[in-house]
Amino acid sequence: MSTILVIGGGLCGLSTAMLLAHDGHDVTVLERDQAQPTPPAQAWQAWERPGVNQFRLPHLMLPRWRAEMEAELPAVLDDLEAAGALRTNLLALLPAPQRQSWQPGDERFETVTARRPVLEAVLAAAAARTAGVTVRRGVRVTGLATRGSRVTGVLAEGGHHLRADLVVDCGGRRSALASWLSAAGARPPAEERADCGFVYYSRHFRAASLPEGRGNVLQRYESASILTLPGDNGTWSVALITSARDRALRGLREPSRWDAALAAYPLAAHWCAGEPTTGVEVIAGIEDRLRTFVVDGDPVATGVVAVGDAWACTNPSLGRGATIGLLHAIGLRDVLRETADHDKVTRRFHEWTTTVMEPLYRATRWLDGHRLAELDADAAGVPYRPDDPRWAFSLATFAAGLVDPDVARAYQSLASMLATPDDLVAQPGLAEKIMRLGAGAPTYPLPGPRRADLLAAVHDSR
Repeated sequence: MSTILVIGGGLCGLSTAMLLAHDGHDVTVLERDQAQPTPPAQAWQAWERPGVNQFRLPHLMLPRWRAEMEAELPAVLDDLEAAGALRTNLLALLPAPQRQSWQPGDERFETVTARRPVLEAVLAAAAARTAGVTVRRGVRVTGLATRGSRVTGVLAEGGHHLRADLVVDCGGRRSALASWLSAAGARPPAEERADCGFVYYSRHFRAASLPEGRGNVLQRYESASILTLPGDNGTWSVALITSARDRALRGLREPSRWDAALAAYPLAAHWCAGEPTTGVEVIAGIEDRLRTFVVDGDPVATGVVAVGDAWACTNPSLGRGATIGLLHAIGLRDVLRETADHDKVTRRFHEWTTTVMEPLYRATRWLDGHRLAELDADAAGVPYRPDDPRWAFSLATFAAGLVDPDVARAYQSLASMLATPDDLVAQPGLAEKIMRLGAGAPTYPLPGPRRADLLAAVHDSR
């Protein structure tokens, strides 16, 4: 491949472009939002990205993302830290008695994180300096140019036809690739789609110092989960996550009720101590979606691939989207090193995606499905006891990690995308320890309100 068009100038699109350009490809990024990125210091206030609905929602870059960036695009991490991004070790957010003394290998839990506008501004500046990358903003792609079953470029607003050897869709959750393929006469991709069922109520804060870490960044409670996410330049964010069907908690969209609810959680209440820089931002209606572009053994088209959220997207509360997108981009780069034949690229990338990436999507969907069912059971006042030993093992791992430092690291490895449950089971004696210490724990082992107390906090605060 020599000329590549990347659709979408977000985190995934910019990372993909730089990876491919470093291999000698001529890459043009087409971004539909017109506004040019601002310097990172002004990005939060001044840069508008209407094409990205989660642009100012909480973000956390996982340690796996940091490790891959350190190996592939290390200068970006340097630029992020220069812009005020926080380099922190997620294990350090746990209470000292839970993690105990530092051990060799604990550096793997280190990450570099920032708010989304700052992250994207730094990546945009890095892409602009990368030889072989051109970023064109304000270009709205409207369809695909084809020759038979091969995609030869894209059609853009204003009647423009942009040619390419390969089109890479990094258009995110709002990707229109399926409809473009159908309009071009191609067979539509196979698609799984469902509302993920969660609603997020989030606020951002600022202070001279970050709050003390007293638990994992994602904390699971009756009727709600809480995210406490450190950010850049003395900022952080907190999100309360509930089932979208839980009407009784919709009052969380009001700041006074949100504050009252957070105050009921001993491990998270102090994260509200800074200066609020936003009201309560709400996002719902997020889809879980997976698209397969080889159907019944044949590509629906060649010359086009989908990467990251344009291929598969899930509940963002686990923070996996940016990491999955980067891993997917690295996989595409490696496939293009093997072959330049259009048909072979499509088939090989599909095979690699199915083998390496799809299990990450399936595992996330599985976890989300159980958690959503658990939240709905909480709202109904009934226990959630599915006949799934993997779910029991998942709950036991979390509970055992509260009392054993080895299990705490194992759980953090799962949350950081550094390991899978199968990896934990393969460690001699670890699964037995997890079940011995965690199988008999309460359903919700963290100190926090029962549902009635949470409802009272939300409704009495009016």
